[in-house]
Parts: sequence; C-alpha cells; structure tokens
Amino acid sequence: MLLEKLGEQEMAKLSLTAVGRTAKKAVVGAVKGAGDMAESVVEAARDVLLVSVDGVAQVAVASEKAIGQIVAGAIEAASETGEDIFIAIKSAVKGSIKGASEVGADVGKTAVAAVDGAVKAAGEIGADTAKAIEHATAGAIEAAEEIGSDTAQAVRDVLKTTVKGKETK
Repeated sequence: MLLEKLGEQEMAKLSLTAVGRTAKKAVVGAVKGAGDMAESVVEAARDVLLVSVDGVAQVAVASEKAIGQIVAGAIEAASETGEDIFIAIKSAVKGSIKGASEVGADVGKTAVAAVDGAVKAAGEIGADTAKAIEHATAGAIEAAEEIGSDTAQAVRDVLKTTVKGKETK
C-alpha cells in the first residue's frame, strides 16, 4: 500500500473545498460500510457530483469545477483509510464521469478535468503521477464505454490530445 511505501515520510494534506471534503466523507463512509471499495467509490463520487450541481444553472461549469475536488477527496480518503489510492482514483474518475453524463455535462471535458485533478492531487501527496494518469484514464474510458461507443471514442480522442505522457487504449 502507498502508506507503507511512503514509510515515515509525512503526507501533505490536500486543500479540499466543501465539495472535496464532502467527497472525502462519502468515500470514507462507503469504504467502511462496504466490501467492494472500487464500486463504493464510483457510487460516492457520482452521488457527490449530482448533489454538487443540483439546481445550478451552469451544470457543465459546475461539474468541471467539482470534478478535481471529488477526485482529490477520494484520494485523501483512500490514503487516510489505508486503501489503494490508485483504485480510488480510477473509481472516482469513473463515478464522476457517470454523474456528469447524467446531468448533461460534456463527458470529454469532464474526463480531462478528472484526470488533471487526479494527477494534481496524487502529486500533492507524493504519489506516482504517471500511475495516477494511467488509472484516471482507465476509469474515464471505462465510464465512457458504459455510456456508449461514441462517447468512449470521444473520450479517448480528447484524452489523447490533452493528457501528456499517457497513450490511451
């Protein structure tokens, strides 16, 4: 686990907004209450996004701003509970994209915001950012494939042109 790999090194706390703190609490609760951490994080991230943009006129803008904080909250929750942060990254990205799709936000822009948020948050706690990119893009593509083949292709295309250092499948 990441905590063991970091050893005695202090992990920096991420600076979370209210959305990030809500995501963190949701993920901690989901992880403690369920056996399947990955699916719990997907659902928690989706639910936090849906609540975050409920009633907001500019859903697309609100969801893109919330995504990075949702992923950061999931990463902090996983690191504090001793769970695998890379599974949390993949699952939070996947759940965020599913939620964004449900509210009519641009899934491609959401995928980019989610991957960027994952890389930034992983870097802030000293985790491997290349591995964060790998897991975040995998989560984005899995979510997009569940939405539809056209969406999956659009997400692959946007990630190929915007995410440096990672070739998507």
